[in-house]
Amino acid sequence: MRLIVFFDLPVTKKVDRRNYTRFRSFLLRDGYDMLQFSIYSRLCNGLDNVEKHLKRLEMELPPEGSIRTLVLTDKQFSRMRLWVGEPTIHENKVSAQQLVLL
Repeated sequence: MRLIVFFDLPVTKKVDRRNYTRFRSFLLRDGYDMLQFSIYSRLCNGLDNVEKHLKRLEMELPPEGSIRTLVLTDKQFSRMRLWVGEPTIHENKVSAQQLVLL
């Protein structure tokens, strides 16, 4: 499964930029990969793992802005069409078939 995070955060004031940086840094530390500006994706192993990461995300929400999430199966995610540009390195690197449980 893929957990997609879409966000639009204000960056006009210094405190807003700090909140944006903290939120983006959290996403990167928590294993999200940037698909596009302000759109991040994370590979999750089942709904329990999705719920765990949603709770972690909830604890890191900035005070202002707009943040949305979407959960997709790997099959749904693979049907996404890329019209212009190239897939990111992370999109090519890991697929659901390569996910191994230890």
